[in-house]
Amino acid sequence: MNALLKKLLILRTSGIGPAKYNALVEQYGDDDAIIDALAPVQDFIDSVKREIDLAYSLNIEYICDSDSRYPKQLKAIKNHPIIISARGNTDTLLKSSVAVVGTRHSTAAGMNFIADLAETFAAHNFSVVSGMAMGTDTAAHVGALKAAGCAQTIAVLAGGVDYIWPLENESLYYEILERGVVISEMPVGMKPNAQNFIQRNHWVAGLADFLIIGEADAKSGSMTTARFALKYKKRVFAVPGHPSDSRSEGPNSLIKSGEATLCMSSKDFFDDENVKTDKKIVRPQNDILDKLGMIPVSESVLANLVKKPVPEIKADLVVLELQGLIRKQDGGYVLN
Repeated sequence: MNALLKKLLILRTSGIGPAKYNALVEQYGDDDAIIDALAPVQDFIDSVKREIDLAYSLNIEYICDSDSRYPKQLKAIKNHPIIISARGNTDTLLKSSVAVVGTRHSTAAGMNFIADLAETFAAHNFSVVSGMAMGTDTAAHVGALKAAGCAQTIAVLAGGVDYIWPLENESLYYEILERGVVISEMPVGMKPNAQNFIQRNHWVAGLADFLIIGEADAKSGSMTTARFALKYKKRVFAVPGHPSDSRSEGPNSLIKSGEATLCMSSKDFFDDENVKTDKKIVRPQNDILDKLGMIPVSESVLANLVKKPVPEIKADLVVLELQGLIRKQDGGYVLN
């Protein structure tokens, strides 16, 4: 029985996470003694072997915390994941990194700001860490991928590293595989549940040297991630917003309390020629853009007009929003 299989047998046992694993090592001394104490049945052993076989068939790697490729920022966190699975360019895990989080229901202006910020960080050789959710997360990943080169972004998933969620970000997932990395501590093939998202937020915060929070409600997963970052002694930056917008309550409250530093632009971090500046929008030829004007058009109507499924339309709309070509208005989309 090899070392990876031993560790996974322990970690895939119900009720055993990083903290419990560390306690078992302290109690029994090593993995062999823990396996002897747990006495896993053959069916369970076979199921873990199938997970490993599936991972290898999908070019997924397991990285133990003793591996030189394991991110140093995460390893510094108490009870960090003993093993993470990674798909893509694992060199991304070795760079300085910034976590970027915020609401799924971000404004076009908020997404554009985050995308520009992420692109600037990637251009300065940072990896941009986020959770691949819609809205702010998507803007962070897409912005980072606009920068030249590879190893720009890390997507931390709440399910298995092969389980694409949300489905609207399928194309983004594969683009991240090409030029960044997708990671998870969950078993390969596992569908995420609510508790997994909270755990995912732990590791988004833990992976980064510091964190930036964009638009976020006061009681949100993004604020939870920011709290984790503060707990881990990471510096937090917050993008301010209008006081009447609930999506500004989170970052504004962190700035007001002094827990976060005000973030107004890329120049808060960099001051050179690579800092992005506003540029004139040039509108390209596009089937969706051809159907939009000043009257809002819904996703379902657009899907019917351009003969594409709604999930594909949603993904296209996110990209167009990030490019500043369209914006949400009254339940639909209009040209900017």
